[in-house]
Amino acid sequence: MNLRTRRTRLVLGVCAAGALALGITACGGDDDKSSTGESAGGAKKIALLLPESKTTRYDQQDKPLFEAKVKELCPDCSVEYSNADQDAQKQLTQAEAAIANKVNVMVLDPVDGKAAAAIVTKAKAANIPVISYDRLILDSEPDLYISFDNEKVGRLQGEALAKKLADDGNPKGPIIKINGSPTDNNATLFKKGSTEALTEAGVQIEAEYDTPDWSPDKAQTFMEQQITKFGKTGFKGVYAANDGTGGGAIAAMKTAGVDVTKVPVTGQDAELAAIQRILAGEQFMTVYKAIKTEAESAAEAAVDLANGKTPSNATGKVNNGQIDVPSILLEPVAVTKDNVADTVVKDGFYTAAQICTGKFQAACTSAGIK
Repeated sequence: MNLRTRRTRLVLGVCAAGALALGITACGGDDDKSSTGESAGGAKKIALLLPESKTTRYDQQDKPLFEAKVKELCPDCSVEYSNADQDAQKQLTQAEAAIANKVNVMVLDPVDGKAAAAIVTKAKAANIPVISYDRLILDSEPDLYISFDNEKVGRLQGEALAKKLADDGNPKGPIIKINGSPTDNNATLFKKGSTEALTEAGVQIEAEYDTPDWSPDKAQTFMEQQITKFGKTGFKGVYAANDGTGGGAIAAMKTAGVDVTKVPVTGQDAELAAIQRILAGEQFMTVYKAIKTEAESAAEAAVDLANGKTPSNATGKVNNGQIDVPSILLEPVAVTKDNVADTVVKDGFYTAAQICTGKFQAACTSAGIK
């Protein structure tokens, strides 16, 4: 128990005693709550455990959107947030702390989908429901899974790149393929969908890499090695599983003197820097996943579960190796320069003012972004 909680309980105890002695029916209270989410009304506590900080979406989008929706639905609820910084053991420690703190529900985006099964087991033993958020937790029994059709994400990337290569007169490529983290089940699905699409189109994959921790710097190093090996013109495109790895590949090409406007690069997450690169012609496409919808759906489900209710909008099921997990699966959208205005801007994901800064103003005007 922390000092503030001890002090609060002491004040409440004195207040209650005074009320009994004087016949007073209620006491004024301090609205301040402890960091554990305790309050005089016994407010619910929701743990939000996100996996890493190298992908900007988690701290900049998922966390604030989730917290805002919880506050809207349940003003007295508290969100206990932790980011594991790509460390599965750290995430386990964070989860154990949340369990010890008796949270009412856990929303878990796993660093390692297999290792996180142990977290689900511990949470369930403490009667804490678990929502598998964005990434599927394998070989366990989470109560709900909320994400996107991740195999379709990979297929969208592969199909878009294959079409662009064909339009550029390079239907067979070859390409460099930079996949996501091998411990992320989503990355496995992106890889599967993209490889199928590229193979169907007859695109040759010259070299391939699974990027540990989704690290842009590691993707950049790998790309530098491929440029050294195959030369500046030895590849016609780059498949990158997300915008961070795509940014690393683009940085490597720029350093080597490769004209990045002539080498299409894919991405995912619609990061602000990626949208700006797309408008400037330095990145070909990204996949926009409506993170606002995902985060708010998770918040709605978390509040329901915290209050002993069954979430009503889980219309799908995804097998995680142990059970068919009730699932909410959202639709991803491919974004190129042609539809930035009709997707991320129209949805309010970014404003024109956020995107159209400095050197990107002319590109915004050309793309109809005002």
